[in-house]
Formats: sequence, C-alpha cells, structure tokens
Amino acid sequence: MRSQRRKVPIIAGLLIGAVIAFPTMFPLPVCAQGQTDKQQGAAQAPTEGVLHPDVAGFLERMGKTLEASQFSFRARTIRAYAGPNGELLHIMHTIKTIVRRPDRLAVDVTGDDGSTRLLYDGKAVALIGHDQKQYALMPVSGGISSIMDMLTDKLRLEFPLADLIADSPNDSLLADIVSGGQVGTATIDGTPCRHFFFSQLPDLDLELWLEDNERALPRRIYITYRTLPGRPNFVAELSDWNFSIQPADTEFVFAPAAGMTKVELKPRASATPAPSK
Repeated sequence: MRSQRRKVPIIAGLLIGAVIAFPTMFPLPVCAQGQTDKQQGAAQAPTEGVLHPDVAGFLERMGKTLEASQFSFRARTIRAYAGPNGELLHIMHTIKTIVRRPDRLAVDVTGDDGSTRLLYDGKAVALIGHDQKQYALMPVSGGISSIMDMLTDKLRLEFPLADLIADSPNDSLLADIVSGGQVGTATIDGTPCRHFFFSQLPDLDLELWLEDNERALPRRIYITYRTLPGRPNFVAELSDWNFSIQPADTEFVFAPAAGMTKVELKPRASATPAPSK
C-alpha cells in the first residue's frame, strides 16, 4: 500500500471507543495499517519488474476504475483480534461506503458491536455512535487520503480497505508489493474473477480477487499477518458497486439528532500499541 498506515491491524479497525469515550468499534473501508511513516519510514516502491506486466496492468485497471469521481459499495468483513488472554477472536461488520471525490465520504457500519458512522463534508469529520447517542466533530479539510492520514497520525485510527478509496488507489496498493502474481481463478456470486497473491512490506500476505473484465473491481480481500502471534487475518467480501450515484451535499453533512451528546475527540492515551503494518 502507498502509506504504511493502511493495512489491517490486529485490533478491529477504527476504535471509536478509544477516541470519544464509547465502546463501539468502527472499521472503515478501508486495508488499514498500524505504524505511521514516522515510525516506519516512507513507503517503499515495489522492486522494479517484480510483477508480471499482465498482473501490473490488471491492478492498474482496477485503480483506474476506483478513481471514479463518485461511487458506493458494500463490504461484509470478518476481523481477527487478540482477546484478553491472547486468544484469537473474531468480529463481523457490514459496511456501506459512499465516495464523492475529492473531499466527501460517508461510511455506515453495522456489526456485532453496534452501529456507527463517519461523515466528511470537506469541512469537518464527524464520528457518530448511534447506540450511545454520542458524536464527535473535528474541523479539517483536504482530499480523502490526506484526511485518513491525518486521522491516523493524530488519533491513531485504523482504516481497513482504505486503498480502495485513496486519491490514487493503484499507487496506494502497488507501493508496498514486493512479490506476487495470479494464482488462479474463481467465480464469486456468478462473476468470474482472477485470484492474486502478493507479499507486502513489512509482514503482510494479501489475497485479492478481481472481476475478470474491464472494470477489474475487487470482490474479495484476504489479509494475513505472517509475524504476529496467531497469524491474525482480515476478510472482506465486496459487492453492490455503483458508479452511477449522484450523492447530494447533504449526505455528507452531520446534523445531531435530539438527545445526542457531543464528546471530545482525542487519542486514547492507554491504547495498545499498533502492530508493525
């Protein structure tokens, strides 16, 4: 991935509970990462010629598709995370994402731990915990990638699947690949797909299923951490891609409902250190 911030962490996603004092977990669309560039150094480009031209071209085709000015998709995810005694546990979420480039984003998450939302309207990021009736606001501006990087740097939030909505999805995905290629084919929900496997810096295995057509849309992602205890993983099934949507400005603007409480947005001082990547 382009930045060392967007691979899947061992903890489950973006922890709103760690940020604004309520416990709901908020995994963004996002392949999240743990260490920041300051910790790990700048992202490294793949070794020259490491990917077969056909494979690199197919990934570029996916990137071009995801550079669309606006689109939406759904993801069903399963995350592994460390329990209180070191056991490997799992949590599931359904995520709906709406992107309107360069600076609009809406993410709705429903999972085992409740319902949460993120909204970015080009002027502020809102994090909302529906079950707790709490929300937090942060005035910010910039493109989607810069906003995700800022949230990672300042709040230590994590974004699984973030490469799919980055400003340059292909560059973000390719930057950390050091080896890999196509390993087979599959049919997902009736759609023929090409199955790829890649090794990424520093310790990540990535399986990627892309539609075998001109759009090359991702339909499944499976990520494994080779060096972490228990080899935790993250799985996402992607569907309902829609590139004909016309989202209005109001879809990205947060207006608190009656009875909601505003809370402070700040890093969790006692957060468990993120794993490498």
